[in-house]
Amino acid sequence: MSAPTTARRRPTRLLIAALTTGGLLAAAACSGDTGGGTAGDTLYIGTVNPPASFNPINQADIAGQWAVRFAMDTLLDQPEPLKFVPKLAESIQSQDNKTFTVKLHTGAKWSDGKPITAKDVVFTINLIANRDSLTTLGGNITALTGVDATGKLPKGGTAVPGLKATDDSTVVFTTKTPVDPNYIKEMMGTKIVIVPEHVLGSVAPAKVDDSKFAQLPDVTSGPYKFAKYTQNASIEYTADPDYYLGAAKISKVIVKIMPAANLAGELQTQSILMNSGGGIGNIPFQDLKTVQGLREVNTKVNPTIGFQTIQFNVKSFPDPRMRLGLAHAINRQQMVDQLLLGNGEIVDGPYTSQSPYLDKSQKDLTYDPALAKKLLTDAGWDFGKKIDFVVPTGNKIRERSADIMLQNFKAIGLNVVQTNYDFPTTLAKARAKEHDLVLMGLNFNIDPDVSNMYGSTGSFNLTGYASPDSDRLLLAGTSEANPAARHKIYNDLQKLWQTDLPILTLYSDHAVASTGKSVAVGGPAPFWNGTVANIGQWAFEGAS
Repeated sequence: MSAPTTARRRPTRLLIAALTTGGLLAAAACSGDTGGGTAGDTLYIGTVNPPASFNPINQADIAGQWAVRFAMDTLLDQPEPLKFVPKLAESIQSQDNKTFTVKLHTGAKWSDGKPITAKDVVFTINLIANRDSLTTLGGNITALTGVDATGKLPKGGTAVPGLKATDDSTVVFTTKTPVDPNYIKEMMGTKIVIVPEHVLGSVAPAKVDDSKFAQLPDVTSGPYKFAKYTQNASIEYTADPDYYLGAAKISKVIVKIMPAANLAGELQTQSILMNSGGGIGNIPFQDLKTVQGLREVNTKVNPTIGFQTIQFNVKSFPDPRMRLGLAHAINRQQMVDQLLLGNGEIVDGPYTSQSPYLDKSQKDLTYDPALAKKLLTDAGWDFGKKIDFVVPTGNKIRERSADIMLQNFKAIGLNVVQTNYDFPTTLAKARAKEHDLVLMGLNFNIDPDVSNMYGSTGSFNLTGYASPDSDRLLLAGTSEANPAARHKIYNDLQKLWQTDLPILTLYSDHAVASTGKSVAVGGPAPFWNGTVANIGQWAFEGAS
């Protein structure tokens, strides 16, 4: 996950005409289809989290990233960890790990028929780097020459030094120091969605986030085009018949946004034919046996790189002993056993068992209420002080984990008051630091760089954590091309973060991936980024 480099997102920005949730079935009925279907018909997908934004360069949430990728392409895709395949780019190569050359697909076109060229790529990166732009992708370009630790140019700067289009299909850029090529391929190749210069070039960078295009892009590059967004209810797509990699086999896709508890029933009635995966449409584990028993549905349970966190506002808890005390008060094993029914793992820090960078020698923080109370007392905590605990709605397991934590906190005498908000509102409050504790689900990259969350100027730093040692090591990690040396740096970071503890990982829940048997190709993949890698190739049985 990449995250914003400047101001917080305003949750009211989605201005597309909205209907009530009660209008969901009516919206679906307008397609002339009730779900299921045969080759060429509408594909219905169930998801839980509504997107916080459709702006391709300003998506802090997985739901937004996933939704945009149906309609907007990146340079590369990553169907499996560290496996990169061409998309808008045929290749990204370097002889010295410092100067990189991008060769574009020469037949790629925008949905309005104009060619996608190297100028669009240069424009997109310069827009991200512009100090006036609201973007979640600044952390993805910090390795480039001429930008600061947030991926921004100096005040007044409009062009990244060394970034140029040498012809219509070739882009060249340089990094400050040699870097791991896989870092560039993942962070820039698979994460940066290219936007059209001919649409946004006349819009001031500060106004792009409020532009008509950012509300729901009407000039797109992917296999599908946006047709309609009904806020908190559905997203509708239609196939682009002129897509440069070939027209999608399924002509229309409707993503239905619903409570997680409804997913199993909708799969059973074939009102949807898959869930979205990626943690934004996970089927509750109490419904796992139900969906596994459906004759017309294939279901798998996969470990993930995603995880749930409780994030501490370090201004509210300035002494690390306070944050450690809160951590020892939380019974995470109870969450895995009771809420995930064993389908998950406890891990401290931002790397799960799926990450090659997890330091397995590091011991997890234990559930120890007596130690928790002692640490808080020793740090001078006032047990009568109110603690504002912000919980996003939508993910029922996460909401129930909050119930467990409230019980845990009450057991050691803490005065915690919980408030629940929808995800966009929660994110806005978290960015404004209008919380003492906030729950947040995250899904990062295979590359270990998490500067956007732990860096003092990180674009997704919701805690206010600022450590010179952490910043130094994070910079060293992104600047190191040698894999073994990088491992050592990130092991050191994991030890530091467990001591300072601005964030506690609660659990990494496995993902339930269900797909109707009438879908011959497609569905949520074990590596969720792989789900969006071949959307244009999804097909019903019998499709030619």
